[in-house]
Amino acid sequence: MTGTAPTVFIVDDDASVRRSLTRVVSAAGYRVHVFASAQEFLAREPSTGPCCLVLDVRMPGLNGLDLQKALADAHHRAAIVFITGHGDVATGVEAMKAGAVDFLTKPFAGKDLLDAIQRALDRDTRALDTEARVDEILQRVKRLTPRETEVFALVVTGMLNKQIAAAIGVGEGTVKVHRARVMAKMHAASLAELVRLADAVGVIVPRT
Repeated sequence: MTGTAPTVFIVDDDASVRRSLTRVVSAAGYRVHVFASAQEFLAREPSTGPCCLVLDVRMPGLNGLDLQKALADAHHRAAIVFITGHGDVATGVEAMKAGAVDFLTKPFAGKDLLDAIQRALDRDTRALDTEARVDEILQRVKRLTPRETEVFALVVTGMLNKQIAAAIGVGEGTVKVHRARVMAKMHAASLAELVRLADAVGVIVPRT
């Protein structure tokens, strides 16, 4: 691996399991942080780079599914690989429906764990790339004036300049000027590209 290695968080109440998993994951070149409970994990400093969570299902206090839900409710990125010594189909289905990357039943092979971790890190990397892209687009939107933002939202619905002019009560020439400024500030070379940018950040069409 080059650069800073991705981080793997391990949450398991069994100290021997934490040690065993740490050896396997560290040997693969990942940074590892271990936690004995879901509460400990939630109290950590937020992560910035690619990471994933290897999470035991059954733990005292908050269990693995509780932690998965808490992270989702807080809108925290979480690429989770569940591990359990008490696997059952219903629990696995629930975890996967809630977005888990994998669900491994102990004992499992080290390769199976590392393969699951790699899939989780791939997902997290894509999520980070998407977040960065959305943030970049939002910065462009912030450079628009209120009127340009209004025109932007109407242009991407497919309205013609004359229709936009009638909707917001200005001349068609004024709309053309605003539209050109929107295209320039949003770095959009075409209407189709402008629509994709609007979709990425959820531009809301104003009421007229």
